[in-house]
Amino acid sequence: MKKIKYCKRNFKNGLKPVYKEMKDRYPDIKQKKSDCLGNCKTCKLECFVVIKSEPISASSPDLLYKRLKKMIG
Repeated sequence: MKKIKYCKRNFKNGLKPVYKEMKDRYPDIKQKKSDCLGNCKTCKLECFVVIKSEPISASSPDLLYKRLKKMIG
């Protein structure tokens, strides 16, 4: 995993702490915030990030963080 993309609009769903924690814990992984990632249906319903052009989502920020940690290993 080289880069994680975040939608700034999704920060309203509680994604900001996930972004900060991932940035602190995994400084070697690039983290990019974009104004919009074009996944509006997902963005409105749950927290998500994009890795290698594939959306990774979860119903809560905590679940998304756990899923990302598991993917990293």
